[in-house]
Amino acid sequence: MIKISVSEKRNPIPMTLDLGDNIIITTWGAIRVNKSDFFPSSFQIRSDDKVIYIDPIEITSSEKADYIFITHAHPDHLSLKDINNIIKSETIIVCSKGVSKKLHKFNNEIYVVKPGDTVKFKNITCEAISAYNTRAVFLWIKAHPKSKENVGFILSLNDNIRIYHAGDTDYIPEMQNINNINVALVPIGGDNLTMNAEEAAKIINELQPDIAVPMHYEIKNKENLHIFKNLIDHNVKVEILE
Repeated sequence: MIKISVSEKRNPIPMTLDLGDNIIITTWGAIRVNKSDFFPSSFQIRSDDKVIYIDPIEITSSEKADYIFITHAHPDHLSLKDINNIIKSETIIVCSKGVSKKLHKFNNEIYVVKPGDTVKFKNITCEAISAYNTRAVFLWIKAHPKSKENVGFILSLNDNIRIYHAGDTDYIPEMQNINNINVALVPIGGDNLTMNAEEAAKIINELQPDIAVPMHYEIKNKENLHIFKNLIDHNVKVEILE
């Protein structure tokens, strides 16, 4: 059983990234997954007066969500406790099918998406992007098989800012169809669970976003961060939000 809590190495000050146009990305930093200190894939995005969360895990914000996006049902991405703390009656949840099966207690409007789907809200367009493993963890078993239809998200905000949250994924062919990204949030942890630092740098250099943010990695392994940052083209800014 996976045990998740707040890491003792968490920065007490939430880290923020101001994109301008009244859009701010916030992360609360390190969590403890079993015995490892881990930077998760959990973010808040404020866009004008809207509050958006992606994979909220061990967050300390009391701000209620207008939208919650969940990539898949693994416990370092789906926390019913955190959803319960930030949800209100008007909150809209967008999630993969594996997540929707676990949301029975919530009576909110829920959009279940699969790769290739697009849903539009006021000033927000969400594109669901494929997210899966091409390599097995143990023999033929994949942590994130394509058949699960897990997703990443591209959120288009205010018609001019596009944020790509890759979810848990390897470098996959469907990424070739992604374009015009301003901020890319990409996993670099590897271990047959996601892209490693080299693969994450490869997709960043192909996408050419303005800003790249690494996520989903063990805090103790700074080498992954150094490899990722050193391989990124100089015209892409790397933001490390620990």
